[in-house]
Amino acid sequence: MQILREAGIDWRERRLISNLYRVQSVKVRLNRGEIRSVKTGRGVRQGCCLSPILFNVYSEYLTKEALEGLGDFKIGGQTIHTVKYADDLVLLAKEEKVLQDMIDKLIEIGRCYGMEMDVEKTKVMRISRQPFPVKIIIEQKQLENVKSFKYLGSTLTNDGRCTCEIKCRIAMAKADFNKKRTLFTSTLDLELRKKLVRCYVWSIALYGAETWTLRAVDQKHLESFEM
Repeated sequence: MQILREAGIDWRERRLISNLYRVQSVKVRLNRGEIRSVKTGRGVRQGCCLSPILFNVYSEYLTKEALEGLGDFKIGGQTIHTVKYADDLVLLAKEEKVLQDMIDKLIEIGRCYGMEMDVEKTKVMRISRQPFPVKIIIEQKQLENVKSFKYLGSTLTNDGRCTCEIKCRIAMAKADFNKKRTLFTSTLDLELRKKLVRCYVWSIALYGAETWTLRAVDQKHLESFEM
């Protein structure tokens, strides 16, 4: 409620939200029936359209407080601390020490907000022409260095190139085309089939294309797929 107050939410709306989430209870449905009601003391309600909004406001204030004055990664003169979607958070930094300081501060402030970082699921990756390992420690445990990872459906690699992502997209689009080959090679009107291909195949192949930095070899892959 304090964060909603700081965000300028009217007291009437805050009271409504409080009444919605006060004294929550849940039941789990099993094959033999439902278990008895269990009270929940924290978190947001699953399936509620208000839940993601509340979580986003909460996480935004958390990261803002934790990372204020930190960070050295800039785009267009503006410091970019994070890239986040729901509870998936990516920290951006140019220097190893800066990244370590950001993580330490995020863990410290996160605990004040009642949130913990899952060390097992946290990875680190250096994007560089010479991507040597980064040493980041959380709770006396060094984070695993990875060469690639998938974020929001796109594959990011430590060389900063898009070749791997483009090849994955082409492979997925080919697989989907083969599943629907009967439809695409049917006696339907040609223009209709073209629209179906653009809808079901090219939408997969070009997912996230706005973020790609194409090289000649990447363009060749896409042209070969189109043929």
